[in-house]
Amino acid sequence: MIPKTKYDQLEGCFLGGAIGDAMGSQYENQIKKESDTYHPFGEPKVVIPKLQITDDTQLTFATIEAITENYRLSPQVLAEKFKNLYKTRTIRGLGSSTLKALQELEAGGHWSQVGRMGEYAAGNGAAMRIAPLAFIDETDRTQIRDISSISHRNDEAYVGALSVVIGIKQILNNQWDGSTNLLSIISAQIPDSRVKDRMLQLEPLTDLAEIGSYGNSGYVVDSIPLALAAANQIANTDLDTMFERLIEVGGDTDTNCSIAGQIAGCFVGKSNFSSNLLEKIKTIPEYEKLDSTLNKFGAKLKWL
Repeated sequence: MIPKTKYDQLEGCFLGGAIGDAMGSQYENQIKKESDTYHPFGEPKVVIPKLQITDDTQLTFATIEAITENYRLSPQVLAEKFKNLYKTRTIRGLGSSTLKALQELEAGGHWSQVGRMGEYAAGNGAAMRIAPLAFIDETDRTQIRDISSISHRNDEAYVGALSVVIGIKQILNNQWDGSTNLLSIISAQIPDSRVKDRMLQLEPLTDLAEIGSYGNSGYVVDSIPLALAAANQIANTDLDTMFERLIEVGGDTDTNCSIAGQIAGCFVGKSNFSSNLLEKIKTIPEYEKLDSTLNKFGAKLKWL
């Protein structure tokens, strides 16, 4: 299960994230069904909505576009890109901190002053869109913090985003082959934080249901360690199974599956996606635009 090329990894990362987002959004925050529930008039029919991407993928691909247009990505440039996307009123499922930031950007606010700060900004909204920065060789921690703070001015949110970038870079640089614990590798490289503490708690665990019992919400301390723990298992499973298990855990399933899909997808490459998963990806209404955006990004990186 070896990706064919760097571009294969790039496609795997972002299409894995997109399909994780789309599949996860069908089940976000659903209450787990109790098997012993009595239905006197018959069990109600479960209607599963069609696959569609949400803000996780939309803002990630806006970031890809911004990098393609301006390789040395600045928060000013990205904030402008986000503002213009928000003006189209097509972004789905925005979290409160990101929504506040976009509203304030549209009203003329400066990127460094918009959005939430403090504990109210400790969500996974920065981490969910940060993956493209892993593909820039010159990315540093100041840039990751600045890009994160457009919507989330919070240290934990920054550490969550940093963790995602480190995880993907480990794969791109051939420093993680699936035989060691990705959580251990990442936790050794991030600042002391609640995110780090949670990773240390989860490191010895292997059952994803048990891991999810520590927290599965959109709180960055719950979300990022859970997504990383799911991706950590990819060498011994496949993407389809990983998504199924992560959805079964419940909670913020679209973002958790999106981030896990980015990391695990980068590890296996698109060429190792199942035919079932590839067919699902192509049913996403925006698939052609996503594919075109990745093609331009790959050309910018000289990976095509």
